[in-house]
Amino acid sequence: MNNKSTNNKKTNRREILKIVKQMCLTIADELGFELVDMEYIKEFGSYFLRVYIDKVGGVSTDDCEKMSDQLSTMLDEKDPIKEAYYLEVSSPGLDRPLKTDKDLKRNLNKDVEIRLYKPLDNMKNYEGVLVDLNDDEIIIEDSQGKTISLPKEIISIVRLAIKF
Repeated sequence: MNNKSTNNKKTNRREILKIVKQMCLTIADELGFELVDMEYIKEFGSYFLRVYIDKVGGVSTDDCEKMSDQLSTMLDEKDPIKEAYYLEVSSPGLDRPLKTDKDLKRNLNKDVEIRLYKPLDNMKNYEGVLVDLNDDEIIIEDSQGKTISLPKEIISIVRLAIKF
């Protein structure tokens, strides 16, 4: 746990994430990682800064430790978070959402599950092979070989489909 002086001035979460994201992007780039996601939340009375990294072939615990050590040092120097918090750096896991075009491109030709905010052709859930994407849509091929274009603006989540 990073112990900060108990200071009444609390920094806005959005501002914290903006500052910390820049730090994470710099460190991740230096180490050859991709910053996948991050969150700063309060759970059970404690604050958590969670950083999720990835790289081709996946990340190891050593990778997470390297990222954590460098980020912790930079956080201590810049001190953007006034509350006491726990720093957690980990891989995003198999069932993580694919959030960026880089994420999606890395997973072309893999099975994905897609949920929509509102129905398209009377359906809100789609599954198929991710075949392409562009600025406006994600294109999958379903199990019958039909190509389906899903507008990004109505997609709530894209995940790799986990097959057993």
